[in-house]
Formats: sequence, C-alpha cells, structure tokens
Amino acid sequence: MTRTWWKTGIGLVLIAIMLFPIYWMVNVSLTRRDSIRRGDLVPLDFTLEHYGVVLSEQGSFLATSLLVGLGTVVVTLAVAAPAGYALAKLALPGRRTLSFLLIVAQMVPAVVMALGFYSLYSRYGLLDTIPGLIVADSTIAVPFAVMLLAAFMTGIPKELIQAAELDGASTWRTFRSVILPVSRNSAVTVALFAFLWAWSDFVFASTLNRGGGDLRPITMGIYNYIGAQNQEYGPMMATAVVASVPTAILLIVAQRYVAAGVTAGAVKD
Repeated sequence: MTRTWWKTGIGLVLIAIMLFPIYWMVNVSLTRRDSIRRGDLVPLDFTLEHYGVVLSEQGSFLATSLLVGLGTVVVTLAVAAPAGYALAKLALPGRRTLSFLLIVAQMVPAVVMALGFYSLYSRYGLLDTIPGLIVADSTIAVPFAVMLLAAFMTGIPKELIQAAELDGASTWRTFRSVILPVSRNSAVTVALFAFLWAWSDFVFASTLNRGGGDLRPITMGIYNYIGAQNQEYGPMMATAVVASVPTAILLIVAQRYVAAGVTAGAVKD
C-alpha cells in the first residue's frame, strides 16, 4: 500500500524534533560568544574559534576516553565471548541461574555500583586511573554482551562443533577457530556497544576521578567550561560535537554488523 503524504509529513516532523538538539549544538558551536545569547537559528556570526580552543585544551581528555573505550572493548570481549560460549554450548551447571543473574546485574543502578567501586578503589589505590575506569565500565557492558553472544551461539549448528571434535580439536580450539569466526557480527555489535557505553560514561568518571589531572575522560573535560558564575557555551558545544564524531563514524561503519548481530538468535527454525 502506498504511504500517504500525511504519514510522511508526520515522520519528517518527528525526525526534525529528534534531531533539533543536535543541530542546535552544532549551531552554537559555530557562533561567536557575543552572539550566542541572541539565539539565532543559523550561525549568522560564524566562527571556528571554539573548535580551536577545544582541540588545544581537550586533546588529553579525548585520548583518555579513547583508551578507556578500547580497553573496555577488550575486557568485555575477553570475558563475554568464552562466557557466552559456555552458556550456549557447554554442559554448564546452573545455566538458567547464571542467565537470570545476568539480567539482574543489568538492573543494578550505575550509581550504586559506583559507590561500591569508590570504596574498593580508594583502598587499593585505583582512583584516578585508566584501568580503574576500564574495569568499572566493563561491568556495565559484560552482562549484555554475554546474553547477546550466548543467544547467537545457541543458534550455531552443533554439527560444526562435532566436526571440529572429530578432527581432534579441543574445546578451546573449537571456540577459537570455529565459534569466534562464525560469531563475528555479534562480536562487532558487542564491541560497539561496549565502546559507546564507555565513551559516554559520566557516573563512573565523576565518581572514580577525584577531580584533577589529564586522566579525566571527555565527559568530564567538558566541565572545564562550566563555572559557578560563567558558562562557556561555545567551547562546551564544540566539545560535545567533537566527542560525538567518533561515535557517529562507528555507528555508520558498523551498522550492518549491528543489525545482523542484534537480531541474531531472535528467530529459531
């Protein structure tokens, strides 16, 4: 049935409403400081000076976010891939209980976890460290990753595993040489979500970093432009735009893997 014009119009209006905050962020980042308060819908007083400020002042924070994001991806895949394989294909006692616990783990508020991490990190000297942030962010990504990978690996034909066993492959060799290559789409999806969660994290970053130095991620670096008496809206919005670019690129590049990975295991024959 041909889509009617009013449905298309409603769709365009809804898309415009959802994208307007992004447009306004870009608009403010391209407007001179003295003209921002006028609220022009287009950057009539155009400037790129805010981006110059961001690139000169926020480089270390961007590097920290990149290191934390990549580290979170590595830790998440290293833990979730074997765990998902064990839940899906191995005779693991208590699999249903473990699956239930993974669901419960995702319901725990990040604030509660952050307070627990702060107590442990202060005792072992892990506050204000990149490894500390990586471990904290991984606790958010791992339960989701295990469930997604397990759902996909459940659908892998058992004949593939049996053929590997007949060839003399061990459980680890079967996982590494057979299961992982087949699970590429789900692994890419898990890696993308883990990176996005770590990149956008604020709760752990603000709780586990006591305030200083260059080891803060970009979500904390943006607070350099927020003061008690004055706010630098131009650099603030420019920082938000710069921080959004890597995630936008990743989503565009990996969208076909994400679409395949998220729906994997949802339908069984």
